[in-house]
Amino acid sequence: MRSFLLSFIMVASSLLLQSQTYPFQNIELSDDERLDNLISLMTLEEKIDHMHYRPPGIPRLGVKKTRIVEGLHGLALSGPANWAVKGEGAAPTTTFPQAIGLAQMWDPELHRKLAEWEAYETRYVTQNENYLSGGLIMLAPNADLGRDIRWGRTEECYGEDPYLVSRLTVAYVQGLQGNDPRYWTVASLMKHFLANSNENNRYFNSSDFGERLFREYYAYPFYKGITEGGSRAFMAAYNSYNGVPCTVHPMLEEIAVKEWNQNGIICTDGGAFKRLVTDHHYYENLAEAAAGCIKAGITMFLDDYKTHLREALEKGLITEAEIDKKVRGTLRVMLKIGLLDDSDQNPYSKIGIEDTIRPWNQPEAKALTLEATKKSIVLLKNDGVLPLDKKTLKKVAVIGPSADLVLSDWYAGTPPYAISIKEGIEKALGEQIEVLFAASNKADSALIAATQADYAIVCVGNHPTSYGLGWGQNHVASDGREEVDREAISLEQEDLVKLVFEANPNTILVLVSSFPYAINWSAERVSGIIHVTQSSQEMGTAIADVIFGGYSPAGRLVQTWSKSISDLGRILEYDITKGKTYLYDKNEPLFAFGHGLSYSKFDYLEADLSSASIGDGEKVKVNVRVRNIGDYDSDEVVQLYVSFPESEVVRPIKALKAFNRVHIKSGETKSVELQLDSEELKYWHEASQKYVLEEGPIQLHMGAASNDIRLKQELQVK
Repeated sequence: MRSFLLSFIMVASSLLLQSQTYPFQNIELSDDERLDNLISLMTLEEKIDHMHYRPPGIPRLGVKKTRIVEGLHGLALSGPANWAVKGEGAAPTTTFPQAIGLAQMWDPELHRKLAEWEAYETRYVTQNENYLSGGLIMLAPNADLGRDIRWGRTEECYGEDPYLVSRLTVAYVQGLQGNDPRYWTVASLMKHFLANSNENNRYFNSSDFGERLFREYYAYPFYKGITEGGSRAFMAAYNSYNGVPCTVHPMLEEIAVKEWNQNGIICTDGGAFKRLVTDHHYYENLAEAAAGCIKAGITMFLDDYKTHLREALEKGLITEAEIDKKVRGTLRVMLKIGLLDDSDQNPYSKIGIEDTIRPWNQPEAKALTLEATKKSIVLLKNDGVLPLDKKTLKKVAVIGPSADLVLSDWYAGTPPYAISIKEGIEKALGEQIEVLFAASNKADSALIAATQADYAIVCVGNHPTSYGLGWGQNHVASDGREEVDREAISLEQEDLVKLVFEANPNTILVLVSSFPYAINWSAERVSGIIHVTQSSQEMGTAIADVIFGGYSPAGRLVQTWSKSISDLGRILEYDITKGKTYLYDKNEPLFAFGHGLSYSKFDYLEADLSSASIGDGEKVKVNVRVRNIGDYDSDEVVQLYVSFPESEVVRPIKALKAFNRVHIKSGETKSVELQLDSEELKYWHEASQKYVLEEGPIQLHMGAASNDIRLKQELQVK
């Protein structure tokens, strides 16, 4: 009886406490006033608990729990990595093309819309009682730069150019977090800060380069994601930067926090805390490592840290006041996603509660995915073979290991449905045209199909999870994934293309891949080559629409496709000024950065500048008149590059500084506006520790790719 009464009293007391109103629940107070009050009410154990990647909440105070979730190209619950928490309900989720494919759209506004939809689905899953695996801290976007195409996680990034990646990072952050002045839909946690673009030995290798490249290249997308996009969370990388592990590098506090006002979450990568001792050998023991993390700026751990953090406190290596300062960052993010109050002013609090129609089943999800997939497709080569005219066809052969598969990568969830290229083509052609299929050339099956067909469509590429091999293993040397880099850039499956082409010269290559490949043989001989990245649930519909002329492709490459691995140099060479990326590489590419064809042709007529000069804090509008002289209505991606012919410091050969994807009807002329911001023309001046605008003439290069410049103008920097 006594036990029952005691339990009753405890429950009653808990309910009474929850019904009380604390100052931190008052949304009319400033964020800092609310956080001051909440921290004053928390015990030391509660503070330590809230440095975990699954902040448990505080039931006695009415603070709700959450956790981090993955979402590079759609919310990842289940999927190959089984992101759903064991024992909890997972959900299918809308699956867009891989991040590198989304970048190939060159469309920040659509990029933002996709992130908005992903955030909506995330809220829905988190707040709907049928799905218990959700969380409101989203590990996306990946703001790392793909400065080497051998990087195993190339599929996760937005490419090699800092300006393009910064614009897409800002768009994705803003889409995830929403436009409400007080609340976020979800919190965007960018990864991996900094210069994490090799996988082999990533736990202890050092990415070495100077301060100018830090400011102008590697850190630039993170800088913009925070200062312009509004992200208040990022993950520190495993590797060292100039000999100091990123997990405890002074740049976290000195630059991100103090300069950029990053006052939210700074998270370790999974297991990175312990690797400070076991791999980096930077500390003697884990108590010292825990203290080092706190002092450096870490506010959240993806690791078993609590015992060692308590030990650091007991030994006086850190103080509770320092814990207060760091846990404040995590609590600030929890405040922004609405976990500290139940205000009716939170526009996202009823998602999944009042609207119970599963978002992944809604027509908007399908339409967005199809639009994104079509826009992401890059027409690498076309000697007039594409598009195919269905009226002239009797038989089409669809061949190859990528023809009847839609593969999820490690950071994808499970789509509600998936349409393969074979299925998309069959649906597009109907019952009147026969579709022959061969997944390989076993027993000459591919050759037989190709010989019988009017056209052979060969679908080859990589496997995002290396056919289920163990962690850190490649199926073939040209494949890559997390923890393993590519050791070749040639495509083994190109042999199948050669055989099919010999049997039927009317061959079209569809390369389904997460990476660029040195497909030199195919580029020389095959008349039509299309590139699409993995994972989209609408892949087959989009590819069929492109092949048969329902859509004119206009995607653009976001990495240089090299002809030979010898053009790449050392994978651990992080000083890109030594010949890496289109910014500094003088080798002739197979396909250049920004390359992509369409079914139409465009004339670049003239470029008008709103001013002949540009000064600090100013912007110049560049209006490029473009005429569609082809037979197809089509998008065109107008690109503006800048070179610095009289610079006194090392500058790129040319660098992207503006772009605009526009739709132009056949015969139509449009004035395409590009805005050149003086901030994008600056370089980092180490002596004065600031960005400097260098006076003198600069060259503006307008065109359809970095190596397809149609117009040039000179602009004076004053």
